[in-house]
Amino acid sequence: MSDSDVRIGVFVCHCGLNIAGTVDCPRVAEYAGGLDGVAHSEDLMFACSDDGQETIKKRIREMGLNRVVVASCTPRTHEPVFRACIEEAGLNRYLYDQVNIREHVSWVHMEDHELATLKAEMLIRMAVERVKYLEPLERKAVDVIQSAAVIGGGVAGISAALDLANAGFETHLIESRPTIGGQMALLDKVFPQNDCAICILGPIMSKVGQHPKINLLTYSEVDDVQGYVGNFHLKVRKKSRFIYEDKCNGCGECEAVCPVSVSNTYEFGLATRKAIYRPFPQAVPNKYTIDKRGTAPCRIACPAHVNVQAFVALLREKKFDEALEVYRRTSPFAGTLGRVCTNPCQTECERGKYDEALSIRNLHRFLADYEREHGGVNVDPITPDKKKAKMKVAIVGGGPSGLACAYDLAREGYPVTVFEARKEAGGLLRWGIPEYRLPRDVLRDEIGILKQMGVTILTRTKVESIDELKEQGFKAVFVATGAPKSRMMRVKGEKAKGVYHALSFLDRVNSGKTVAIGQKVAVIGGGNAAIDAARTARRLGAKKVTIVYRRSREEMPAIASEVEAAEQEGIKIKFLSTPVEILTADKAVSGMKCIKMRLGTPDESGRRRPVPIPDSEFKMSVDTVIVAIGQEVTQDALLTGLEPSMWGTLEVDPVTLATNMKGVFGGGDVVSGGGTAIEAVATGKEAAKSIDRYLRKVDLVEGREEILIPIENIEVDETTFQMHYAPVVRALSMSKRKSTFEEVELGLKEKEAVAEAERCLSCAICCECEKCVEVCKPEAIDHSLRDEIIELDVGAVIVATGLSAYDPSGTREFGYGTFDNVITNAQLERLTNAAGPTQGKPKRPSDHEVPKHVSFVQCVGSRDRRVDQDYCCYIGCANSLKQAVQIKEKFPEIEVTIYAMDIRAHGPGYEELYNRAREMGVVVIRSRPSEVEEVPETKSLIVYAEDLYTGERLETTTDLVVLATALMPNTETAELAQKMKLSTSKHGFLMEAHPKLRPVDSFQDGVFLAGAALGPMDIPKAVAYGKAAAAGAEALMAPGKFFVEPIYAEIDTELCINCDLCSDVCPYGAITGRGEERRVMFELCQGCGTCAAGCPEHAIDMRHFRRQQLMPEIIAAARTGGEMVQ
Repeated sequence: MSDSDVRIGVFVCHCGLNIAGTVDCPRVAEYAGGLDGVAHSEDLMFACSDDGQETIKKRIREMGLNRVVVASCTPRTHEPVFRACIEEAGLNRYLYDQVNIREHVSWVHMEDHELATLKAEMLIRMAVERVKYLEPLERKAVDVIQSAAVIGGGVAGISAALDLANAGFETHLIESRPTIGGQMALLDKVFPQNDCAICILGPIMSKVGQHPKINLLTYSEVDDVQGYVGNFHLKVRKKSRFIYEDKCNGCGECEAVCPVSVSNTYEFGLATRKAIYRPFPQAVPNKYTIDKRGTAPCRIACPAHVNVQAFVALLREKKFDEALEVYRRTSPFAGTLGRVCTNPCQTECERGKYDEALSIRNLHRFLADYEREHGGVNVDPITPDKKKAKMKVAIVGGGPSGLACAYDLAREGYPVTVFEARKEAGGLLRWGIPEYRLPRDVLRDEIGILKQMGVTILTRTKVESIDELKEQGFKAVFVATGAPKSRMMRVKGEKAKGVYHALSFLDRVNSGKTVAIGQKVAVIGGGNAAIDAARTARRLGAKKVTIVYRRSREEMPAIASEVEAAEQEGIKIKFLSTPVEILTADKAVSGMKCIKMRLGTPDESGRRRPVPIPDSEFKMSVDTVIVAIGQEVTQDALLTGLEPSMWGTLEVDPVTLATNMKGVFGGGDVVSGGGTAIEAVATGKEAAKSIDRYLRKVDLVEGREEILIPIENIEVDETTFQMHYAPVVRALSMSKRKSTFEEVELGLKEKEAVAEAERCLSCAICCECEKCVEVCKPEAIDHSLRDEIIELDVGAVIVATGLSAYDPSGTREFGYGTFDNVITNAQLERLTNAAGPTQGKPKRPSDHEVPKHVSFVQCVGSRDRRVDQDYCCYIGCANSLKQAVQIKEKFPEIEVTIYAMDIRAHGPGYEELYNRAREMGVVVIRSRPSEVEEVPETKSLIVYAEDLYTGERLETTTDLVVLATALMPNTETAELAQKMKLSTSKHGFLMEAHPKLRPVDSFQDGVFLAGAALGPMDIPKAVAYGKAAAAGAEALMAPGKFFVEPIYAEIDTELCINCDLCSDVCPYGAITGRGEERRVMFELCQGCGTCAAGCPEHAIDMRHFRRQQLMPEIIAAARTGGEMVQ
């Protein structure tokens, strides 16, 4: 269209005096009339009124106008009105431009009328130049899926979901917690009428649960949102309850037997709940949930993955037999390892970060000792599986690895035979550990468990080759012959008389043979064998025993408690030293020459490498040397035909432990060359897993790994945490130790063991003891269940994620988290609730007594710039008044004081509630307390404040302080807003498209907002917002189609260089493909222009905002004569 064909109409609105009080509207209209292309210009009193719109339509028809500019209020609200207006007059609705001379002119320049008028003229000139080049556009229709998703199951979400469902739309209600109901479900009463909250909400929750059009997805979170208005695709993660919801009948039998108690978040920490729980009796759905946070660090750290938390939890409940049964699901050696394990579990115990790690090893030792003291060690025999009866398995070596393998295979129903070359099974547990540390009867009893199960143990039976086992019908073999030989130092004089090697030395002693040692003994090494040898030498009569170790104490691999015990027995340790020669006289030891060391860079073990210090040699006067620097595999420990490694150990697959021979596996010290007992047990278990898979003809690798998920964030409530240290284990007197091999550590008494178990933090929450499984008659519990991804296609989404309360424990404000009797109003709500932890009595947490005086402190975290929360919490005053009335109704004798900067009693009935509280004797003081102190003897509190009316300084003693805390966005709101590309305020609440005209619309078409996700509000307001959002969604879905604005980006693929910058910067994900396939999804594009602004080749243009449309507008602004208006 040529310039001569353009006929523009300009209409300047007075808006009463909102614009005309500052801008000279007739003058502006006259100015516009003289602009090139303007065929008509006039000023109107109210352009948006019916009369004003009729005038515009009339002028279009009379004057033949084909472009229109209206100068009035914000385009956000008025542009759609005037577009519809000109469309009714026969013009394309996009041949229109809006000039905002209210917010942009009259409001900002109300003190300078001339400046305001000049600026209005300039803006209109710009719009006239742009409108000349606008093109007629047509809206596109998209189909709308007629179902909706509501995210958030509080009162707003429930209200929205019910309205949608009642209107006939399938509705998916998604709630992150195990039940719907939100915050209202936790209240006792609702203001201002003080009605019972659950009595109102309960039936509505039931309606939701039973509605045929509502798909209830509780304990679920939105993982991803894609799509556009009318066609949203949601991926919802339905977190596993580890419960089959269709089977669970809510009977509660599981909860009764659960041994784990943790802080109950539904009671705001005032009570505990079980790991398997139902939030409250009226929960919808009426199903239980198992709270699992991952795998406890102690279980992950244990090489055999013993379920530590489970047996500790049961021990805490004094269910000793059940606790021991849990331990024995992994290993038969509760008592043996309870004495000799290096306890890596304790190293990783979370409790150690606060006071001291749990004494885990002593706890499972207690369980084994308790069994031996109360009836002996007895287990039921296992009948071999009929299908497995002919699948005989041979275990060569009766040490911890071989026995662990035999144990697991027997439990799987395989017939197992253990071949042990010596007269007694046990390996180094039997022959390498002194009896003062591991009594023989303890080990024999636990090896006896295998015999009771049906495992055949053949002692004094040496196996020479695999072939002889195959000839006997064994289908699989596990080689666990150990590393029974001590490593040599390879220094001069090592073969002299009086030099022993630790394993042979200990073997001789444990065999009952006579061992001749001198009076001055040196033990070389820093491991457990070195400590054992030193303490044994002491018991054999040596007067002086010295351990020589080449590193420092921190690097010493021996069990710390054993090192301490050795020192208590008079054994000296010379650190950072190593022998270079054993001195001899008449071929016998006469001394030892050593050199001092320093620690250098770390070696392959991660410990710092010891480096000799030049010219630092020194001599030691000794007559006996015991070498304990490691183990080696003897060649006769390797069976004929098996491939050795370059280290002389047995070569096996690192995952499956398979050797070079089919059906033959290896593990323990024969593979590692020397390790701990618990590591040997772990390899035995892995071998059992491989043998089972091999015999069942299942792939040895695929799916074998046990999934142990670490806990991302172990939560410890430091406000309630109490310091307690592990008990000191009773020990044999020092006088007896030096001359006897009686057991030194005597273990824990029952009271001590239970108290120690109570220190467990229950890191993983559910400990997987599976006691719940045993009592569940409907068989609804399955601990192997995993999260499920559910994909939903919906036409509209309503976000109603609610809010959370400000936690003052971070700042210890007014003593919260420090003083027992400072609580929040949410906690008081539970105390006054008949279903709460105190059955409706407002008892003090410190002594569970009803207080005589209660003080409320308002606006904690609200209207407070220090914590970036300068807004009012909206309900704090009314809530405190309600709670004060509740207290006075039940306990008229309790004195109640409310400290408030001012009482904001808004809404119907709120002023009456305030007056009622005053009439009942509630004292309201206009003040913000400065400090709260505790009286240690009584746990009472002193509130320091100033009465702002009288100026009087107050110092009031009270029994309970209640903090009315701020309301904040729910924790999930920010993440969800990011996923859904929703705008948020500076405080984190969701932002509506317009606070007055579009209060439930988001800036994204098809997404509606409801409830306290928008900001603090009371229940009636939240319900109203929910219903309004539902109405908006219904209006969108009912027609089945939605018309998309034709204002979106277009890509010139010939100019595009595939730099992907447009895809990277697009906030809506609207640009897809590459090269000639690159395109803009008009359904997603919001016309923001970010991509066009960022394109380095100008390959992107915006419909309705093309460069040829914007440049004339910019040039008009630049050429405006006179003073430039900013």
